[in-house]
Amino acid sequence: MNNDYLARAKERIPDPQILSVVAAKRAKQLALGKARPMVKCDSKQILDVALLEIAEGLLTYEFVTPGTKSELSEADVNVTENSEQE
Repeated sequence: MNNDYLARAKERIPDPQILSVVAAKRAKQLALGKARPMVKCDSKQILDVALLEIAEGLLTYEFVTPGTKSELSEADVNVTENSEQE
């Protein structure tokens, strides 16, 4: 994992638990071919691509199911491509 991409992604999503779920869900989308990368990334690792997309503000997320933060999982969060890029 690229620490620079992680640091930049933390600026967008400061909560580590939410960041890990969003990054994992996006990496899974990319791995399964359900989405194409929106950035050119020096790394071949899918997680790095996901972190860079987060850092660039290219993704949005929303909570699907209410619950406590300690129970947060991939099923509780929708991750989509941001149609309004900054």
